Amino acid sequence: MAKKSRKVEPPKLGARERQIMDAVYHVGCASVSDVRSLLKDPPSYSSVRTMMGLLESKGYLRRHRDGIRHRYSATKSRESAGRNAIAHLKSTFFDGSVSKMFAALLDESSSQLTDQELAQLQQAIDKAREEGA
Repeated sequence: MAKKSRKVEPPKLGARERQIMDAVYHVGCASVSDVRSLLKDPPSYSSVRTMMGLLESKGYLRRHRDGIRHRYSATKSRESAGRNAIAHLKSTFFDGSVSKMFAALLDESSSQLTDQELAQLQQAIDKAREEGA
């Protein structure tokens, strides 16, 4: 019997890990000190270093030698990571339904949307409708 190949999902990130990833995305190729300087209420240097090592072992960061220091860069683009997070939200909270997720987003923020943003959303809906037809 043939085995079905399943896409292996990377482990989910905690709040501090997401902050560290945001800092790495902001800098591009960051040292522990770079990241620590961008964190709100930063933990100790060694705690940040440990968390970055864990992010490396989880597959989110890649470590590079830079003289006597190590620098870290993200293994995936911010956009790719965002798509993965959206897919996780959709499956976890909205039963895999794009329309339920989209409706929840609109319920939450519709009063804050500008006419231009609403037009952009309508264009995205129209494009999806054309591609699905």
